[in-house]
Amino acid sequence: MSIATRRDDIIKKIMQRVVKTEDGCWIWQGPTSGDGRGGGYPRMNLDGQTVAVHRVIFTCFFGFIPGKKQIDHTCRNRLCCNPEHLEMVTHKKNQLRRDLANRQARTQSISP
Repeated sequence: MSIATRRDDIIKKIMQRVVKTEDGCWIWQGPTSGDGRGGGYPRMNLDGQTVAVHRVIFTCFFGFIPGKKQIDHTCRNRLCCNPEHLEMVTHKKNQLRRDLANRQARTQSISP
């Protein structure tokens, strides 16, 4: 099987469990990593291993992810696996974005 065929098969497998929303998110409808710390991320079985769907889809569209890099959801939705909403970042940048989003959410919730 060629690499392109394998990639297309993986994308097809993912898309069978995705619902596209009006805001462009591709919302995963399959299993997730649970509710604990770091939970709520889409998971799938690939070659007998449980893997993070957003990392798989990023790799299919953009290529290799170096070991220390993380994949950030720019839409802030962990269930989204739209490659246009994913960006490879450092851990520090990912945390800064998360903290900013949390601060903005708190500010909006207390605004009149």
